[in-house]
Amino acid sequence: MLSGRRLDLLDPSPLDIEISDIALGLARVARWNGQTGGRHAFSVAEHSLLVEDLVGRMYPDLERRWRLAALLHDAPEYVIGDIISPFKAVLGDGYKGVEIRILEAVHLRFGLPARLPATVAKAIKRADIAAAFLEATQLAGFSHDEAARYFDRPGKIGGAALDSLFTLEAQPVARAERRFLARFADLSD
Repeated sequence: MLSGRRLDLLDPSPLDIEISDIALGLARVARWNGQTGGRHAFSVAEHSLLVEDLVGRMYPDLERRWRLAALLHDAPEYVIGDIISPFKAVLGDGYKGVEIRILEAVHLRFGLPARLPATVAKAIKRADIAAAFLEATQLAGFSHDEAARYFDRPGKIGGAALDSLFTLEAQPVARAERRFLARFADLSD
């Protein structure tokens, strides 16, 4: 890592995790394998910001620390990349085990429990799926019907259709990294 830390993927230590490495890595990892419209790839950092925003809108009473967990939900991808779900299934439990161990180390590093309460994990997953729907329809060329087959059609927030609340546009790496770090700082106070 650029911070000088070395992370053991099979036995990750929270002491080897730095938010600067996570932010840079996630800002440089493309969602949808880079198959999105626009000048820049839509990054995992941007996706993470979107998921955290959605969690806050869907669950306005959720504790701040769980919003931090939402921001960090894909943190392992800073070292292992963003692998599409069908391919993760092919890779099996070995891949999932590495991903879980890294996420648990990230959680511990930033004062969260290694494993989130089931209700929090479910809330984050719901927001993650809603984010995928938005990304699919606004960036990756899916029709609403096609995206609904893969990700479920998201509901409304405050009476407004979810896709009317967001206009996604991929940002340059440096901007995505800065926004991720700023939001992390806001949630970590």
